[in-house]
Amino acid sequence: MALLPKFPVDEREVEFSAIRAQGAGGQNVNKVSSAVHLRFDIAASSLPDEVKGRLLALNDSRITLEGVFVLKAQQHRTQEMNRSDALARLQEVVDSVAVPPKPRRATKPTYGSKQRRLAGKSQRSEIKNLRGKVND
Repeated sequence: MALLPKFPVDEREVEFSAIRAQGAGGQNVNKVSSAVHLRFDIAASSLPDEVKGRLLALNDSRITLEGVFVLKAQQHRTQEMNRSDALARLQEVVDSVAVPPKPRRATKPTYGSKQRRLAGKSQRSEIKNLRGKVND
């Protein structure tokens, strides 16, 4: 049982176009436009502003400079299956940024960890000093 998405993507805000799939597939791939190109304008969507901001901040090659998420689905043999696959993949990306990341709180190293680090450094220094020339 899949969880309901926190911010579902409205299908009316998604633009689909059918294209021919790439790769092997014989005669079917040459004459049937079963692959789907999905275009989703992030800025014009009905998603909350903070989710839009996190989506646009993603370092994802599928997001254009204009803020449009472009996705190509060609895994399945039928256009309907590719369309639902593309929507599911888009929803996965939206769900990945739906929850804001926890802010990092700076902490200080403990006294014991400082002592262990310094002991390791002095031990390593002693090993390296012993590699020098021997003076009689």
